[in-house]
Amino acid sequence: MPTPNPSVNRRDFLAATAAGAGLAALPTGTVWAKPTATTAVATPESLVKLLHESFSPRQRETLCFAWDAKGPGGGPLRRNVNANWQITDPALNDDFFNDEQRELVRAIFEGIYNPEWHERIDRQLDEDAGGFGESNSIAIFGEPGSDRCEFVMTGRHMTVRCDGNTTPHFAFGGPIFYGHDASETPDHEGNVFWPQGLAANELYQMLDNEQRDAALVRDNMPRENRVKFRKLTPYQGIPVAQLSGDQQEHLRGVLNKLVEPYRTSDQEEALDCLAGQRHDGHSGLDACHLAYYEEGDLGGDGVWDNWRLEGPSFVWHYRGNPHVHVWVNVADDPTAKITTHG
Repeated sequence: MPTPNPSVNRRDFLAATAAGAGLAALPTGTVWAKPTATTAVATPESLVKLLHESFSPRQRETLCFAWDAKGPGGGPLRRNVNANWQITDPALNDDFFNDEQRELVRAIFEGIYNPEWHERIDRQLDEDAGGFGESNSIAIFGEPGSDRCEFVMTGRHMTVRCDGNTTPHFAFGGPIFYGHDASETPDHEGNVFWPQGLAANELYQMLDNEQRDAALVRDNMPRENRVKFRKLTPYQGIPVAQLSGDQQEHLRGVLNKLVEPYRTSDQEEALDCLAGQRHDGHSGLDACHLAYYEEGDLGGDGVWDNWRLEGPSFVWHYRGNPHVHVWVNVADDPTAKITTHG
């Protein structure tokens, strides 16, 4: 099993984790604690730096990349997104990592998400991937502590990032993915993300007949991973600007549900990017279109499992058939590029 960098022995490593990052001395198996008045608050970014310092030469060679390292498609590897992939070969629970490093990754992971969502994300990982760390892999791009650094964690139904807002233009550090295969029935029983779908369908029920005709797309649903920005392409569905005040208010509630699983800073960054959208004389949410897709309606019940909110540099594609897959690409610049697979 690889050991931490020789310059950071086990005692120093644990001391740095507890004192330097604002984590109290913790019992075995615990990775997070409330900071006291005399400790600094650990951020996921500060923990990424500690993790990076702990790596052995072999681990750095495997897990660490230049900021613009190329991926399989020729674009930056750090901008790849997929429904099921490992960005590097070792899974977190492999012997390639030691226990302290796994605890640090767990703390980074918890810092990326809203604490109220930790239990739900763990349930998704348990049901889809055998638990946290079983299929998850990590990579670090750039130099921690610099103005260019991003930590990426991937696995089945997960691509999530930690960048401290150092990635130009993109919210969440770049495109992300989430999903859950709790069930493949029309009611999506037990799916932690299906309340988002229900909220979007409640909005559809608020539309009048003319609005429903505009919002419902009967064919030509885009492939779920087509979330590259399409500034010059007509968007499907109804312009948000054509929704009434109460309908727009409900849509803002849907948006809150979409960003809710993530930490506050990422929520705010995504909504700031949305506010900067410009299209056809409209700005912000009004510059977007909302589409529901008749294709893939599980059970034929008119509760649309597939839907999409899209603007010049905002794409949230929700595919609920046969189970939930959600592809997210949010930026403040429609020329920003990503690489998608799957």
